[in-house]
Amino acid sequence: MISEKMTKVLNNQINAELYSSYLYLSMSAYFAGKNYSGMASWMRLQADEEYQHAMKFFDYVLEVGSKVNLGTIEKPEINWESPLAVFDAAHKHELHVTKLINDLADIALSERDHATNIFLQWFITEQIEEVSTVEEIIQKFKLIGDNNAGLYMLDMELGKRTATPEG
Repeated sequence: MISEKMTKVLNNQINAELYSSYLYLSMSAYFAGKNYSGMASWMRLQADEEYQHAMKFFDYVLEVGSKVNLGTIEKPEINWESPLAVFDAAHKHELHVTKLINDLADIALSERDHATNIFLQWFITEQIEEVSTVEEIIQKFKLIGDNNAGLYMLDMELGKRTATPEG
């Protein structure tokens, strides 16, 4: 059994991960509406991945004998100025999620909750990959600039992303 404090912050993280899924789904809809099918697909897969992260937290809370308490999911943004602005927002969001995960690990350590600390290590590693991937895409946008052919090629490249099994 984990502490009430740990249960509360893990439940908050379930909500944060569900919001992440919702945000990426909104980004996917934005791209679909602009006919960037590759970027829409990339964001749709990202939304699915974030949902799986929420379920990992959900299952963990239940596994340790605590209670899941789902909260309201905030409405995500639906409009951006450009495809680059969408990925800038995704980057900012991933940095925020990284802080949330790190804060959870700090709480687990302060509570001497070794099981939760071990559980969180996967997410800490995952966040490194999440931030790095979005940063790489942003750099490609900056290289492309206003070149429509480059934007088309990037859309095609991002559309090649496939779902990967979560560890």
